[in-house]
Amino acid sequence: MGVKIRVEYCGESWYEPRYQELISTVKRKFFEAEVSGFVGRSGSFEIKINGQLIFSKLELGGFPYEQDIVYEIQNALAGKPVAKITRGRPCVIM
Repeated sequence: MGVKIRVEYCGESWYEPRYQELISTVKRKFFEAEVSGFVGRSGSFEIKINGQLIFSKLELGGFPYEQDIVYEIQNALAGKPVAKITRGRPCVIM
């Protein structure tokens, strides 16, 4: 089963490095995953797996922990349901 990860991120300068870091981590661990992203709403860092929103910076006010994203991708690859992540790390400008 394939996994499509789509990320909407804010166009502010410190969001792009976080997006690139996420892509790098995902592609290193899950080379078969299809990852794409686009500049979207102000303050956004929204992550969908196979069309389902699993993380929202707009809701949580912080960025995701990589291990939470990895866990949900593993679930998706195993054909298990993915869950919405309910915690985020504090925003720190890079």
